[in-house]
Amino acid sequence: MTRKRATCLLLAFGMLSPLAASESKAPVEAEYYPVTTLPVPPEIVLEVGAIELLPGDRLAVGTRRGDIYLVDGAMGDDLGAVSYVKFAEGLHEVLGLAWRDGWLYATIRQEVVRIRDEDGDDRGDLFESVSDAWGLSGDYHEYAFGSRFDREGNLWVVLCLTGSFTSEAPYRGWALRVTPDGRAIPSSSGIRSPGGVGFDCEGEVFYTDNQGPWNGSSSLKHLRPGSFQGHPGGNRWYDRAGEAMGPRPAEPKSGSRIAAERVRVPEYIPTAVFLPHARLGQSPTGIACDDTKGKFGPFRNQLFIGDQTYSNVTRVYLEKINGVYQGAAIPFVEGFQSGLIGVRLTPEGQLFVGGSDRGWGARGGKPFNFERIDWTGRIPFEVLAMRATADGFEIEFTEPADAATAADPASYRMEAFTYIFRSDYGSPEVDQKEPVVSVAMVSEDGKTVRLRVEPLTLGHVHGLHLDGVRSPDGRPLLHPEAWYTLNEIPVGEDLNVR
Repeated sequence: MTRKRATCLLLAFGMLSPLAASESKAPVEAEYYPVTTLPVPPEIVLEVGAIELLPGDRLAVGTRRGDIYLVDGAMGDDLGAVSYVKFAEGLHEVLGLAWRDGWLYATIRQEVVRIRDEDGDDRGDLFESVSDAWGLSGDYHEYAFGSRFDREGNLWVVLCLTGSFTSEAPYRGWALRVTPDGRAIPSSSGIRSPGGVGFDCEGEVFYTDNQGPWNGSSSLKHLRPGSFQGHPGGNRWYDRAGEAMGPRPAEPKSGSRIAAERVRVPEYIPTAVFLPHARLGQSPTGIACDDTKGKFGPFRNQLFIGDQTYSNVTRVYLEKINGVYQGAAIPFVEGFQSGLIGVRLTPEGQLFVGGSDRGWGARGGKPFNFERIDWTGRIPFEVLAMRATADGFEIEFTEPADAATAADPASYRMEAFTYIFRSDYGSPEVDQKEPVVSVAMVSEDGKTVRLRVEPLTLGHVHGLHLDGVRSPDGRPLLHPEAWYTLNEIPVGEDLNVR
């Protein structure tokens, strides 16, 4: 007897509830967000470092090998129509692209250059250096990642430390703003090894940093002019930065904790969202914000972050408490063919990703990839948002949850930990706690649940596991986990339940 027929007989005789029956088929990511591999001609090595949108449904793709290709047909269903034209070559590692007024701006290792096609043949003819303020030592690890244009028309460039440890070339370990007239303004210090830089949907600037010295785990960090991001290796350049940055901040204390050092070093901005090492990923990269107004599904205004090592995309819900960013990291889509570096979401709701396994390897197994994620129109049962409250967290789902399972504290399990803030490479998870979910109060519409959690610990990642929660028809959450970085506890009323 087949499993399907056995299930039908049990339902017919009342021996199996519809809830249990539906659990026989767990949801999979491809039902909601399938991945399409875009064809690449065999003669092109497309180690994608950056992706930009051009007029006419065209893409510009920059590569680690220094090429830029114009790609047509990538947004359609006919993969045979996808075509490539080499727009530029001979650049030094294209890890940022931005389009404006007929110019394609490329952030490469030693400068920002802008390129223009003067005669309409899809080849760059005019190359102009916009800014080369940060120098070059020849070290293989001096990556430079560039953003698109911010609200003031600036490009943000985040610069990796020389060898990922020191700052032998000027402003390595810094973020610079490159203005429309080509000035480079030192804007933030303390960066270690960035993997991407971008904006939230309100235009605030964020970058991803990788695990290493002064970075216990990889993370998403908020860039604010005048801020210190935690790694003192580049602080030697404060004298050169002058009034743009103010005085050099105090050195952080190795072996401390972020919660303590943000009090001792006022310029230090705590990590907005940790991406727990070897749990969600290992090397975060590009950032895209969902400003598609629902064309990419229910995750409006949230961030999507690529990972080079794990070949996946993580979703991030951000909120601002007491002027400080914090929020939750949630799995989104995995299984890409190589390590992701470039990430770009179109206004029509297509997420383009691509990258390379060169240098560190990647789970995908291919030397490079270029892929597209589309939304099928089906809404997955997911954690939509995780918000901090005075005595716990509020969880919002993408659709109503089954009231009985959502209201049962036993449906939830939480762990909490932090990282040592130190000069050594990375950190184990330390200061572990086991917060208890004592109350789960479900809203009338079933879409939110308020959890009382004890204790809440400032500076800790609070990992929530929702393995027991079900939809009304018995489906588990597509991704039953969320990792919230708690920098601030909001003031508010506690749950009036005993």
